[in-house]
Order: sequence, then structure tokens, then C-alpha cells
Amino acid sequence: LYKGDVFVFPIGLIHFQLNIGKTPALAFAALSSQNPGVITIANAVFGSKPPISADVLTKAFQVDKKVVDYLQAQFWYDN
Repeated sequence: LYKGDVFVFPIGLIHFQLNIGKTPALAFAALSSQNPGVITIANAVFGSKPPISADVLTKAFQVDKKVVDYLQAQFWYDN
């Protein structure tokens, strides 16, 4: 991004920002509600509905499929 650029994150999108420059950065954040809520990353990744493919999560986290299956089993998809 450059000075004056704008970026938008859709509701529920897991994200973070990191200034990799050598000078300080300033950002203004605006939320769509006074109470935007909290999105827990574990719930969003392993408890998503529809579920994210176990093959994708296995590669992304570099873990055995049994680990992904275990983590996905910790969430109730119909709640």
C-alpha cells in the first residue's frame, strides 16, 4: 500500500496488518457496528460451515490429517 491507499476487509474475513517498512505507519480503522463481535480463528478455520477441506488444512498447517480430523471433530457444524 502507498500513502492515501484504502483497504477493506469483508465481515468475518480473518486478517492482520504488518508494517514491513522502515518508517512508522498510521492506520484508521472503521467498523460497521459499535459491537463488531469477535471471530475466533480456530472456530473460523476448523469449525467453518461448510467445512474447509481436510486436505487443504493438512497442507496449510503442515500437520497429519488425523490432527485436522481431530480438530474439526471438536466443533458442531449444526449449531
